[in-house]
Amino acid sequence: MKVLAFAASNSKNSINKQLATYTANLVENAQVEILDINDYEMPIFSEDREKELGQPAQAQAFYKKLGEADAIIISFAEHNGSYTAAYKNLFDWTSRIDMKVFQNKPMLMLATSPGPGGAGSVLAAASGSAPYFAADVKASISIPSFYDNFDVATGKLTNPELIDKLVTASSLL
Repeated sequence: MKVLAFAASNSKNSINKQLATYTANLVENAQVEILDINDYEMPIFSEDREKELGQPAQAQAFYKKLGEADAIIISFAEHNGSYTAAYKNLFDWTSRIDMKVFQNKPMLMLATSPGPGGAGSVLAAASGSAPYFAADVKASISIPSFYDNFDVATGKLTNPELIDKLVTASSLL
């Protein structure tokens, strides 16, 4: 099984990328590919730019990557209660190729933050809209207080209850 995992963040030190990577590696017998959305940076989407540029190669490549995967894991960073601008822009461009952005792939939607909210607002928005974009969401999990529950040095979650949730979720893919 080919699992594609990424953080919906363009931070080079993304805690969401760490969480997505950790979770993807819990999937048994998986070939894991970790994507960096910085590789798909494009101008800010607008109808005017779409008329001028058409469908940029980066959006086409991202859509193709999603299509080639057997399962997708996304961990959402939260900026002011919503998506990061970098992810939202990539998603907007990609949705113009096909509204079924996620191509009916089984998915885990995750989110984390340094605080107790665990980026729950953006996770709720992403999970709520996912069916409109052909996502087969198997689980949606928020990890609160990242640095209290994750050992950055080892790249592993340390909270047994949260580990169980992620192991169970990863078995659904």
